[in-house]
Amino acid sequence: MTSNEHVVVIGSGLAGVRLARRLGELGTPVTLIGEEEHRPYNRVLLAEVLAGRYSPEVIALPAPAGLVRARVTGIDRAARTVGCADGSVIAYDRLVLATGSNPVLPPLRGLFTADRELPEGVHAFRTMDDCLGLAKAVRPGARAVVIGGGLLGVSAARALAVRGAQVVLAQQSERLMERQLDPAASELVRLHLTGLGVEVHTECRVRDVRCVAGAVRSVEMADGYALDADLVVLACGVHPRTGLAQAAGLEVRKGVVVDDELRTSDPSVHAVGDCVQHAGTVYGLAAPALEQADALAALLAGDTGARYTGTRSLTRLTLTGPDSPFDLAAFGETEALPGDDVVQLTDATRGTYRKVVVRDDRLVGGVLVGELGTVGALARAWEGAEPLPSDGGPLLHLLTNDGGS
Repeated sequence: MTSNEHVVVIGSGLAGVRLARRLGELGTPVTLIGEEEHRPYNRVLLAEVLAGRYSPEVIALPAPAGLVRARVTGIDRAARTVGCADGSVIAYDRLVLATGSNPVLPPLRGLFTADRELPEGVHAFRTMDDCLGLAKAVRPGARAVVIGGGLLGVSAARALAVRGAQVVLAQQSERLMERQLDPAASELVRLHLTGLGVEVHTECRVRDVRCVAGAVRSVEMADGYALDADLVVLACGVHPRTGLAQAAGLEVRKGVVVDDELRTSDPSVHAVGDCVQHAGTVYGLAAPALEQADALAALLAGDTGARYTGTRSLTRLTLTGPDSPFDLAAFGETEALPGDDVVQLTDATRGTYRKVVVRDDRLVGGVLVGELGTVGALARAWEGAEPLPSDGGPLLHLLTNDGGS
C-alpha cells in the first residue's frame, strides 16, 4: 500500500489504539472508531480499578487524534465503507478489525431475565462499564461468588476481597489457572487467595442462578449446595468478537483468519488483537495484540518486509494484598512430558517457587512464583530457543540470578 491511503480501524482497545498511534506517527491517515464512551484504556489493569488501587484515569491510554465514538453496524466491502448506528458512513482504503473479544456467558439456568439482560447483581467482567458497575455494587461484607478460576477470575476474586467482600471462587476444573500454571504454582495462588479470605472451591460446577424480583440471591452448585450471593461475577473466559467479519463474508473459524501480513480473506481488510486467528492460534492476550499492531503499522506505512509470524507469550500477574504483592509468571509448557528434564527450586521461607522444563537441551517453559528477578533472563533463553550448555550450570545461574528482569 501507499502511506497516504486512508486506514480505518474498528475497535479502541489496546491493539486498535496502538495501531492508530503508530500509523499517526508514521504519517499514515487513520481513523479509529471506538464504541465505548470512556477514553481508551488498558483492559489488563481493570482488576486494579476494581480493587480501588487505580482510578479509571490512571489506566487510560493516550487517544489518537482521529478517534470517532460510534458503533459500527456493518461493512460494505464493495463500496469500501463502514456504516455506524448513528447513520454515518466512513470510507476506507484499508480496513482493520480490532474488535476484541466478548465474555463467555455460561449456560446457567436463571442467568438471563425475560428480555435477555443479566439480573441485578450479576456482572460480566470485561469492560470499564462492567468494572465500574461492580465497584459501585460491592461493599464490605457483601457476599460475592466469582464463577471461573482462570486469570480473570483470580484477579476479580482478589480485587473483591481487597474491597472487603466475602468472596467464594468457584472453579470447574481441578485447580486455579490450569492453562498457565503447574499444580504447585496453582496451589500457591490458592493459598494467597485464602489468606485474603477468599473461599476457593475447585472441581465445582455452578448450575443455577437464583433471583428474587430480578435481583440475584444465590447460586446453586451441581451437587445441590446453594451459596447466598449479593453479587455474581462471570469470569468464564472470552471468545473472539467476529460478528462484523462474519456478516461481511470474511473467513472466520475460531477467530477472524489472517495471514502473516495480518490480511483477512479480503486483501483490503486486516485484523489484529483478540479477534484474530493466526496460524490456527487465537491468543486473547495483550502481548500478541501489541506485536500484531506494530507489525501491521509498519506494513501499512510501506514496509513491505514487515510480517507477523506468531508470539511466544508470557503470562505475568501481580496480586496485591494487605501485605506484600504476590507475583507470578509463566511461559511455554509448564508441565513436563516423559523424557523432559525439570529443574525446580522452592524456598518456603521466602515464599518463592521456580521451575523450568528442558527438552532436547532447550528451555521449553517455566513458572515462577514470588521474586521474579530471573524472569527476564529465563524468558529470553526460552524465546531464543537456543541449545543450553550440557553442564547445566548456566541454567542454574538463570534460575538463581535475580538481576535479569
